[in-house]
Amino acid sequence: MSEIAISLKNISKCFKRYNRPIDRLKEILLPGKSRADEFWALRDIDLEINKGQTVGIVGQNGSGKSTLLQIIAGTLTPTKGEVVVNGRVSALLELGSGFNPEFTGRQNVFFNGRLLGLSKREIEEKFDTIASFANIGDFIDQPVTTYSSGMYIRLAFAVAINVDPDILIIDEALSVGDAKFQLKCFLKLKELQEKGITILFVSHDSNLVKRYCQTALLLNQGQKIIEAVPNTVINRYTKLLFADEEDQQILEQELKLTKNQENHSNSNNSSYQYQPLEYRYGNGRGEIEAIHIENSQGQETFTFASCEKMVARLTILVQDFVAKPLVAMTLKDAKGEDIYITNTYYQNIEMPELNPGTLFNISFTQELLVCPGDYFLSFGFISLDGSKIIPVDRRYDAIHLKIIRASTDMSQGVVNLKSQIDVNLNKSNAIKFNN
Repeated sequence: MSEIAISLKNISKCFKRYNRPIDRLKEILLPGKSRADEFWALRDIDLEINKGQTVGIVGQNGSGKSTLLQIIAGTLTPTKGEVVVNGRVSALLELGSGFNPEFTGRQNVFFNGRLLGLSKREIEEKFDTIASFANIGDFIDQPVTTYSSGMYIRLAFAVAINVDPDILIIDEALSVGDAKFQLKCFLKLKELQEKGITILFVSHDSNLVKRYCQTALLLNQGQKIIEAVPNTVINRYTKLLFADEEDQQILEQELKLTKNQENHSNSNNSSYQYQPLEYRYGNGRGEIEAIHIENSQGQETFTFASCEKMVARLTILVQDFVAKPLVAMTLKDAKGEDIYITNTYYQNIEMPELNPGTLFNISFTQELLVCPGDYFLSFGFISLDGSKIIPVDRRYDAIHLKIIRASTDMSQGVVNLKSQIDVNLNKSNAIKFNN
């Protein structure tokens, strides 16, 4: 049996756009001349996903994410290329697709189940489980047109995960629904991952992609830019998001050429070296020249005990005028998920406009209230222009911290809340230990 769940070779999708409705009719009645503008939603996409993988797809609006998912799900046919999908696909696409609005919830469950190849008996056996997960009460027997968006997505998700899929496709659907239901969905996703189900989903939540995916894919203007581990892909995606329009084309070419992690030259300070996973970009108006990480004794180190105080000292040189500057620091876990983000703006520290040649120092002092493990520090020198964020020098994952256990405390998790446990026994219930 093939270990490949999804294989795409040279997939392209073209949509025709007509200026006037009559142009479409003319093209049908008078073939041989195209009267439409061509819009290529996807171009030359190659992708191979192994069984049991969870893959996230990220990209700006209009980059081709939903089109790609629809082609894999079989609801769209590619203009060019070959699609091979091994296994039953259950797709939870954009809100409003898949259900007949005039049918009741119950009727839609049976309708979708039959479309996915289940017999009536199989659906009947699964119906109570689906209804219980959706938890929409008597609305299960009401027309879907009466549902709120939250109720709709509850039922759609409940159906998608309970039809024994080999491949589950989710397009931004989990952004709808209350916190309790989202938690239930993510617990179910974990369960499906443990069962070896292939999961493919689109999300604008970068932490969600880092948390659940083994691999991520960045699309831009219908093309695959990079496929790699989630943290690497999200770093590239963030750079693309904040690029000026005139820099977009140059940046797209750069991203295609830099599918491997970039190596930067060492700082002039011999006591500090760039981490091999660092990803750096900016407009060149300034530079974070040096980063020093110190413990409470003022010693430079990258190893700290849990809850120990850390000071991060930055030296920044301004090359060109910077209006409304902001300096930020982010602590991430080993998967790249943000644990803590702070900056001068969040802490109501007003910084003056900076002129060329200005050299300044800034420090971040805090306790590392995290459990033992590997963590990464990112730093950013940014300029604010109204609601627009302009990266001057962003250094993602610049510092690799090693947090070790400070005592005999074996507590688990991400944050260390320094819990204190007190046990008091009444004398009548006291346990005597004999030596």
